[in-house]
Amino acid sequence: MQPFENPVMVTRPIFPDLSELNTKLEEIWDSKWLSNNGRQHQKLEESIKKVLKVPNASLFNNGTIALIVAVQSLRLSGEVITTPFTFPATPHVLTWNNIKPIFCDIDPTTLNIDVDKIESMITPLTTGILPVHVFGTPCDVFKIQEIADRYGLKIVYDAAHAFMTEIDGKGIGNFGDITMFSFHPTKLFHTGEGGALVYEDDHFKQRIDLLKNFGIKSEDEVIMPGINGKMNEIQAALGLIVLDLIEEERSKRQVILKRYTERLSEIEGIFFHTLDSNIKNSLQYFVVQVDEKTFGRSRDYVYDELKKYNVFARKYFYPLCSDYACYRQLPSSNPENLPNANSAVKKVLSMPFYGELTVDDVDRICDIIQLIKNRSL
Repeated sequence: MQPFENPVMVTRPIFPDLSELNTKLEEIWDSKWLSNNGRQHQKLEESIKKVLKVPNASLFNNGTIALIVAVQSLRLSGEVITTPFTFPATPHVLTWNNIKPIFCDIDPTTLNIDVDKIESMITPLTTGILPVHVFGTPCDVFKIQEIADRYGLKIVYDAAHAFMTEIDGKGIGNFGDITMFSFHPTKLFHTGEGGALVYEDDHFKQRIDLLKNFGIKSEDEVIMPGINGKMNEIQAALGLIVLDLIEEERSKRQVILKRYTERLSEIEGIFFHTLDSNIKNSLQYFVVQVDEKTFGRSRDYVYDELKKYNVFARKYFYPLCSDYACYRQLPSSNPENLPNANSAVKKVLSMPFYGELTVDDVDRICDIIQLIKNRSL
């Protein structure tokens, strides 16, 4: 079998027609307003609230700054329980806020934080929980809320992968105290770079918007040590255009998802998680787990072989955050504390998944995986 002529990457951002972007740029140039809550920013903020079905939103220049501000806005301190199976930004935002991340093991099926192990990680220093909706699969938000209420803890959700995820028709951003969404180009919805915080409590709006604008209240008054987290007008304009293309992209991804699941379900040793019928899929990623015993080859072997065919899957999230040099000394980073995470990180493979892929492309990728398995027999 011949390799793909062009690289097949794990994802590809939506690129709107340049003429549409140029029209938006002309509006910005006419307004003479490039940042600081301009018209494009205001329009996108309102649109995001509608799409995500949330009462309040604050836009940011990227998701990491947004998450730093979320933690700061809730005045978290001491220790915060989180997952080791995530992008580096998740524990880093705690460290930037002088908080010790406490790593809790994950559920081997959903890959989300294991809610049955959270309570055992709570100490007198614990002030919050920072779960991640990994690959867009919702955490057990109801059990997490029960635990938080029982111990008086705050919840900040990292929903970087979960744009438009819903539970029983309710937007995923309506759970916990604050939820962060990432608008990075690797995401379904993007603004080039960007992010947002969404929250139910109206009182958060003023504090969050002050924190992302240097703590400036007025020309004459700065009332807190803030940061520059503002989304500019060009980012917001791009987001408004991309937002109009989301449903078309989602429809295409639904076709790709269906084909992947049909084909890969026939290959022994390849497993993937199927969402319950009451969950609206974010369609952000399509992720499989490679079981070396039944497939006959390791995940890393499959990853390397796919590259030979110009297919670039990703080993999200390898290595575990708990294995980073800056965190491995933490008691909670002990591998004995994280058996499921240490197992999953050796199995998970994020497959190419975006609207420009064709069913034929997916068939070819699956044929390659079958070929790799056949070589092991």
